[in-house]
Amino acid sequence: MDKQIKRGSLEMASAMVISGTIGWFVLMSGQAVSDVVFWRCAIGAPVLLLICALMGYLNPKRLGWTRFFWALISGVAIVGNWLLLFAAYSRASIGIATAVYNTQPFMLVGLGALFLGERITLDKVLWLGLAFVGMLAITQQHGAGPAYGAGNYLVGVALALGAAFLYAVAAIVVKKLTGTPPYLIALIQVCSGILLLAPFVQVESLASQPPITWLTLLTLGVVHTGLMYILLYGGIQKLPTSITGALSFIYPVVAILVDWIAFGYRLQWMQWLGVAAILLAAAAMQQGWGLRRPATVC
Repeated sequence: MDKQIKRGSLEMASAMVISGTIGWFVLMSGQAVSDVVFWRCAIGAPVLLLICALMGYLNPKRLGWTRFFWALISGVAIVGNWLLLFAAYSRASIGIATAVYNTQPFMLVGLGALFLGERITLDKVLWLGLAFVGMLAITQQHGAGPAYGAGNYLVGVALALGAAFLYAVAAIVVKKLTGTPPYLIALIQVCSGILLLAPFVQVESLASQPPITWLTLLTLGVVHTGLMYILLYGGIQKLPTSITGALSFIYPVVAILVDWIAFGYRLQWMQWLGVAAILLAAAAMQQGWGLRRPATVC
């Protein structure tokens, strides 16, 4: 295996493992979702700022006002995405919320067709249908919500779907930023989160929290934001799209394992079928799998 491919695969896989553990840290922090997202942004921003400074990305000529505006819009969508996804964890469980969140490729296809004029093929419609069947299987198991948190299983599923939609919106907006360093985009996104959530953060209540709370928030900011972005973008830059897509499915698998190990939450058989259908359809979409058509004999 080429050294660059090997290194990129290791970076991408590490980023996905880190992403799969984020739900545990969100729940263990014991803080309101808006506070968790704020501190993730506030702690992650200096890490990303340092990276951008070291790589020479802070030159204003790299961006311009139009690109800066679109980066801010993507930041609003990403922050909304985090708020909804983190709120879904305690309701639908970490594993189910993450699996439902992986419907984002289909949201992206729909938005691409609507705003970018991209064509939706029959293969994509069929994979979308499989993902929808998976969603139905998951929602039918609404009596098997997590043994932790607020319950409201169907609300959690809806929140995860909303998070997937906002992620797709952010991805569509980022298409307008082609050529802009990804670390710089990420920095603007977390800074927008700081500005959006600062009026609502409860600093006074956090001051009296035990050290474990601060440790989880620091980890979310430094590891799950700063380090994760470094590994993710480093891997993406070195890998072909097919390998990137394949390695991205480490994320939901790790999330399901974390849910089981940390909270003892086991998926019911219908939930397993739903998760498998969604992940298979998403993999097929990312890898470009399609129906085999018979060869034409002339």
